[in-house]
Amino acid sequence: MSVKRRRHSAVYKFEVALEAAKGDKTLSQLAEQFQLHPGQISEWKRQLLDDGASVFQNSRTQKQRQQAAQEAELYEQIGRLKMELEWLKKKFTPLDRG
Repeated sequence: MSVKRRRHSAVYKFEVALEAAKGDKTLSQLAEQFQLHPGQISEWKRQLLDDGASVFQNSRTQKQRQQAAQEAELYEQIGRLKMELEWLKKKFTPLDRG
């Protein structure tokens, strides 16, 4: 008989990892409370402690860098299109209808 794998939300994982990080209860107690394997709780706790600093990174500077890169790309595209338009104007000869 196969056991169906459970999928846990990010909020649930965060809650379990936070409880483990607090250290109020042992890993066995948490495993029993949340009905999870102690190794899974340890993994989520390690991920929280390793990647937790990224929550407090200044996302404003990241957004500004992305916006500046996008603006530069757009200005470059505008310049290319202007050059193509000028070239076409120079090469285009109107048909004489008369």
